[in-house]
Amino acid sequence: MDVRGKLALVTGGSDGIGREIALQLQAAGAQVIVTGRSAEKLQAMAALGFGTIAGDLSTPAGVDAVVDGVAGRPLALLVNNAGVGSEYELDDPASLASAEACIRTNLDAPVALCTRLLPTLRAQPEAAIVNVTSGLAIAPRAGGSIYCATKAGLRSYTQAIRHLLKDSNVRVIEALPPVVETNMTAARAGKKMSAHDCAAEIVHGIRTGKREVNAGMVKLLQFVNSISPALARRIMIQF
Repeated sequence: MDVRGKLALVTGGSDGIGREIALQLQAAGAQVIVTGRSAEKLQAMAALGFGTIAGDLSTPAGVDAVVDGVAGRPLALLVNNAGVGSEYELDDPASLASAEACIRTNLDAPVALCTRLLPTLRAQPEAAIVNVTSGLAIAPRAGGSIYCATKAGLRSYTQAIRHLLKDSNVRVIEALPPVVETNMTAARAGKKMSAHDCAAEIVHGIRTGKREVNAGMVKLLQFVNSISPALARRIMIQF
């Protein structure tokens, strides 16, 4: 996809991977609108020339704000990047609120945005949807059961709508990051991919027509999974 002059929407685009995707799309010539929850971070993105939309995608009002914010504009690229973790604990009913917010942000919101913005995308000569899932969509880890479930659900949805849109002008791309250095993973130890490098692989995939972007160590996970899904699950469940 030639992104020059095209209008892109990056959810969760004021921080982390989303911010880097937005910056790199802008550098490639796209006009970019970002969404986020932090007024301060959105103000900083506006100062860099980005359009901004404030909205919490765990709420219907937040999804409405995003849809209304691009209404009447020639949106050609939708990047569903916004995502949150969950503090869900299996034996703690009080943690269900955290689980519900994670499900609404990571799965419900991308489905709603794909559905509600599809007519606009169809109206463009060339368009694309990018759903950012995770290596954990391939095989889950026990410590992130709800997060993994949302990403696995989004992966399945992405594969299904790719087939449904195969004869249209809308290309559907899945991006699968590994553990990336962001605020969400700050408490986790171990090697992490930089947000810049992860975004670079995703943007390259958009520009070169890939259907799936396996970033960083996810390439190795996909290889193991292709040989033995059971082995991939055994490795990742304790990751």
